[in-house]
Order: sequence, then C-alpha cells, then structure tokens
Amino acid sequence: MTRTSHATPTRATRHGPPATTRPPWRSTGEWWLAAVAAAFTLLQLALVRPGMGLGWDETVYVSQVSTHAPAAFFSAPRARGITLLVAPVASWSSSTGLLRVYLAVLSGLGLYWALRAWRGLFPVRVIAAGGALFASLWITLFYGPQAMPNYWVAVGGSATVGFFLHARSDPTRRGALWGVAAGTALMAWMRPTDAVWVSLPLLALVLFVRPRRQLRLLSALVTGLAAGATEWIVEAYVDYGGVGARLAAGSRIQGGLGLHNAVVDQLRSLGGRALCRPCTGAIASPTVIAWWFALPLLAAAALVIAVRARRTPPTLVPLACAATAAVPYLFLIGYAAPRFLLPAYALLAIPVADAVARLVTAPSGHRRTLAVTVVALGLAGHLAVQFDVLERAVSRTTADHRVWGRTAADLRRLGVRPPCLVTGGDSVPVAFAAGCASAHTGGHDANTTPAELARTGRRMPVVLLTTRLGHPPSYARTWQPHRLTGGYAYLSPGMAGKGGQG
Repeated sequence: MTRTSHATPTRATRHGPPATTRPPWRSTGEWWLAAVAAAFTLLQLALVRPGMGLGWDETVYVSQVSTHAPAAFFSAPRARGITLLVAPVASWSSSTGLLRVYLAVLSGLGLYWALRAWRGLFPVRVIAAGGALFASLWITLFYGPQAMPNYWVAVGGSATVGFFLHARSDPTRRGALWGVAAGTALMAWMRPTDAVWVSLPLLALVLFVRPRRQLRLLSALVTGLAAGATEWIVEAYVDYGGVGARLAAGSRIQGGLGLHNAVVDQLRSLGGRALCRPCTGAIASPTVIAWWFALPLLAAAALVIAVRARRTPPTLVPLACAATAAVPYLFLIGYAAPRFLLPAYALLAIPVADAVARLVTAPSGHRRTLAVTVVALGLAGHLAVQFDVLERAVSRTTADHRVWGRTAADLRRLGVRPPCLVTGGDSVPVAFAAGCASAHTGGHDANTTPAELARTGRRMPVVLLTTRLGHPPSYARTWQPHRLTGGYAYLSPGMAGKGGQG
C-alpha cells in the first residue's frame, strides 16, 4: 500500500502556499488543533469549579512558594516542577480560583504544543481527534487545572515522542531535536522516574538501531532528562544522601516497589476516586470501565493498520512508550490513582484515533453507514459517561475540601492564629487554610517527634486533629479538646479556653 494519508509533506508544501492563498495555519488544518486545545480549556473552566479548593497533594506543592502559610513537608517521591509551574500565581495570591484559571489556560496551551509535535506523522484531523479523545477523559479534565504533575508528564511525553519521530527520520531537523529535549525536560521536571519509564523505548531505539546516525538524538534525550532532573538530583544528595537513597525512601513511602497487580485497583479508581489506597470496594459499573478495555483493542487495531500500510513507526513507538509508562502503575505499586496513567492515555490517543478513523472510512456503502453509526453512538455514550463521572468527582472533592475550610474557620474562632502548627488527620490542607505549619509524627510524611510537638505547644498554638475523642497521644493528654465541624481538636495548654467551648 502507498503512504498517502500519512506521508511527509512535499518540498512545495513545506515552503507554504503563495501569499495570495489562505494563511498557512488554515490551509494545513492548524485550526483543528487550536480548536481542540481551546475547547479543553473552556471545558475545564465550566466543569471543574474554580472554587473547588486545594487537595492534599496540591497543598504540599503550592505551599512551597506561597506566602499564605509555611511550606508543608516535601517527601522523597515528589519533584518541584509543579511548584515552579504555579509560582507565578501562588507566590503572590492565595486565590484558588485564580490558580485554577491559570492552570486551565496553561494546560490548553500545553495540549496544543503536544499535538503540533505530531503534524506530518498523521493527518491533522486524526491528530485533533486524538487530542479530543484524551482531553475528554474525566481524568484529564479533572487534573488539567490542578496543581498536580501527572498531566504535564502526559503532555511532555506526547510531545517528546512526536518530535522524536520527526528527528529520527531527519536528524538534521534542529526544531525537532529541541522539541525532544524540551519534552523530556518537562517530564523530568515534573516526575523524573516517570520520564525515564516513558523514554525507555526511545533510548532503546537510539542505542540499538543505527546508533552512529542518532548521536544528536541521543544527546537531545539525555540532555533533556538531565536538565529536568537536575534540581531533584541535587536535592537527593543534599537531603537524602544520594539518588539511590532518595529512590529507596520513595519506595518505602509508596509501600515498597515490587511485583504487584494494581490492574483491579485501577479499575476501582475509574469511578471517580482520586486515590485508591487502600483499594477496597466494588469495581465501577461496566458502562464506566468499558472504555478502559476498548483502549488496548483499538491500539492493537491501530498497529495492524499501520503495519499493513507500511507506516509502522509513528504508531508502534507511542504504543511502546505508553506500555512502559503504564508498567510501574499497573505492576509495581500496591495501590492506584487514575491520574497515574495519564501519560499512557496521552500516548495511546492519536494511534487510537487513527484506528477509529480507519474503522469509519474503510468500509463502503451500507457498511460505512453502519460503522459511522456504531462509532458515533459509542463515542456519544463514552462522553456521557466521562462527564457524569467528572461531575460526581468534582462534587465529592468540593465537599471534602469545604470541610477542611470549615475546620480551619473553627480553629480561627478558637483563637488559633499564625504562628501556629497543626498535626493529626487532614492537618496539611487544614493547616494551609488556617495559615499554620503542619507536622506529623508518623506515616508517609513524618517530620517531627512527640517530644518536639510538646515543646512547640508550650511556645505557640499547636492543634491535634482527630475524628474522635478518647485517648490522645501522650504529648496531648493535658490539652483541651474542642468540637469542630469535621471532628475534634486538642489545643495545646497556651490555647486552652480561648474563644470556644470544650
């Protein structure tokens, strides 16, 4: 078969049309990509409430640059890329709504950049359809405007693979090489370990397939990874004793990396659970999880179509990167969160869109009508399910975050004012909302001791949050209990009796 629909543009096309014709961005279908990115931004602003409040992990990232409250404990698995990304807003404003709008716009621009990296590898309308499939997932819409790193790893991974394929076919294309470096740097800036997993097939191709002709491409990959991970590596040596020690600490926090089967856990999380740890309960209904099983089937169909059309690399490479990106979150950790697989979904999106396009264009006559009808109904049902899950996830998350805000307001009525410290359950988001520091004596974020909390409680307000009265820790046995909106609080001796009833 010939390479008609996916061929590289001719020399005349590359140089653009005459000045009297339509602008290049219109004649090449560029507006399709811009429309998808713009719609993605608008849907975030419409469906993910700007006033949803910050989540636990978001609070950790934002607090590092915020003047509203002291920085929360920053654990080993985290990287500071998302903190630096939100710094232009979070460093001077405590408005969550403003931060959401900023991130929604930025995520739309990021999607547009990633889609442009694929021009010339697939028809523009296929690329736009792939972008729309990825952007319409409830997980993508939910996390696009959040201060979380996974969406940005997905954008960086998709852009990296697109630019990589261009650079591999023409190693002299400096723009593609710079794109590879920028994409890998973005991934490593956000989550260095995820960047390595996504890049493994690319590194293997460069090292084992005609390596002498790919030195520039290898340099772009390695330079991007190194540039993005530099801060994380330096911090590893300063605070953890080296990269190996930091990875080991991160493994402990994540429950010990090893062989686990988290596939069922991921299925449980598809119903709108932000974190499934411990992952118990029923799996979401078949209508909610059906798309997850359709993905690998469509990916396999895309690969078969590409092999038959003799244009295998543009399909095989992103599928391989999607597989390696998914491996650690399906088989190496013992819990699940739907955002973990965003990079895999982004890399699958365009090949899957290509397969769907083939399914509706290959048949003729009545068969084509039937295929178009089936695909249209399937997509309509898929979108309805995604938006329904999104609405429930946003409502539930907003309600949870409002409880934290009311708890912080209760503490202020009790007389808790900065400088202050909060410990116990939900202490990180509550402390941030109240303008206090947070600390833990155990768990994943342990950064203090009971003795230190007792000493701190004698010189500043310290609050122990709990869901029930009874037997507080030894350091808080003489502290005064108070009823709050979301439970109870034990206040250190200097605060007892101020502004509320025990």
